[in-house]
Amino acid sequence: MPLEPQAFDVLAYLVSHRDRVVPKEELMDGVWGGRFVSETAVTSRIKQVRRALGDDGHSQRMIRTLHGRGYRFVAPVESRSEDRPSEPIRYTVSDGLHIAYQITGGGELDIVLISGFVSHLELDWGDPRHAHFLHRLGSFGRLIRFDKRGTGMSDRPSGLPDVETRMHDVLAVMDAVGSRRAVLVGYSEGGPMAILCAAVHPERVAGLVLYGTYAKRIWSEDYPWAQKQEERQAYTNELVSKWDWGADMLMRCPSADAPMQRWWAQRMRSAATPSTVQALMDMNSLVDVRDALPAVRVPTLVMHRIDDALMNVGGSRYLAEHIPGAQLALLDGADHFVSGNPDQLLDTIERFLRDLPTPRGHPMALAAVAAPAGPGAADLADGLVAAGGRRASGPDGRALVLFDGPATAVRAGLAQLHRTDRLGVAIAEVPRHETQLDAHGVRLAVSLADQATPGSLWLSSAVNDLVAGSGVVTEPVEDAVFRAVAAE
Repeated sequence: MPLEPQAFDVLAYLVSHRDRVVPKEELMDGVWGGRFVSETAVTSRIKQVRRALGDDGHSQRMIRTLHGRGYRFVAPVESRSEDRPSEPIRYTVSDGLHIAYQITGGGELDIVLISGFVSHLELDWGDPRHAHFLHRLGSFGRLIRFDKRGTGMSDRPSGLPDVETRMHDVLAVMDAVGSRRAVLVGYSEGGPMAILCAAVHPERVAGLVLYGTYAKRIWSEDYPWAQKQEERQAYTNELVSKWDWGADMLMRCPSADAPMQRWWAQRMRSAATPSTVQALMDMNSLVDVRDALPAVRVPTLVMHRIDDALMNVGGSRYLAEHIPGAQLALLDGADHFVSGNPDQLLDTIERFLRDLPTPRGHPMALAAVAAPAGPGAADLADGLVAAGGRRASGPDGRALVLFDGPATAVRAGLAQLHRTDRLGVAIAEVPRHETQLDAHGVRLAVSLADQATPGSLWLSSAVNDLVAGSGVVTEPVEDAVFRAVAAE
């Protein structure tokens, strides 16, 4: 049977929309500009194209029929050579570890992608739909991607670090490529890291895009959208023991076809081992960045697919309600992974980036405030500054030391603390470039230091939540007050 000219139109339309299912009604209207075309005519031309491409209508190697939904053009398993960029993969050093990064795209705007779970800079380009996501995101600006420490092509540390420590990788990569400010795009497990970075370093963040993510990973009465601990543990055990990444891909992306499942399995095996996955899952189970949300003062877009089976949409609603001025975009679909219908996400991101405002004034930033007390307070303050803190002063000229993250502050405090010293650590939202401070968190840190017993470090409940997963051991003192315990 000869191939009619209209059949080429159908094929071109399916190829250009290859990342999603195209309904018959859309082919009837979209291909022929709204002119009436019968369903029979569309079906006939699909059959012609299938024959020309070598499909027998049953194996559906090129055009797949999803009954009741429409058609999808299915790419070959191998990624085309043009999908792989020529830009090299480079390394920078963060906390003594080599972090792999790659720059693609271009433009005045910098975009830092913080991926979920694990990534692999080279194999990320191996699936056509994921490559399309990366290429188009790079068309909005200079796209900066990196493999988080412990995964992909980056160094493996001894043990896996907490969210705060991993946040240092974002800043190290930005410094390495000369990026002063960037939009952070964090999806799934990358979301909490992006949130914390925006709260602590607003001067480096032009905007924040969060997709399919959360503020807390484990269920509690005041956060009922997360998995319960036993559910999370059962999923982790199955993932680690069976190591069935094909099934995992289908849960994360129900629209994934067989080639995409094989790509995901190869990418995951190359990016992590079962032991790494176990440690990652355990660490992510401790994540709780709720106390950082009110301090996010940068333009923020929160996106979530309503039928996402991996992440409950309630978590994104919570983010949008607690991040000042955040936009919430609830999208149709069940795919959690960004390769599922990527243009749906990218269209929303593009509109958000187009309307980004120009930054004004001096940003407020979340800081860990350490307040020394006791006869050796001055020496303790000097030691904290030497450990990376910044000098400041509170009410009545009280000496303070500021840290970018609470885990860093607590570790430094425990290392410097002597028998007669007392130290209080709290979270405060303070002007980024000012040193004369008087905020609730500042006064709380001073109060904790004054109440602490000699030789101890007391911290607020917000600090206790944020250091979860960092290896810092705490014990309750009284309501909303905890004591940090030095490792034996």
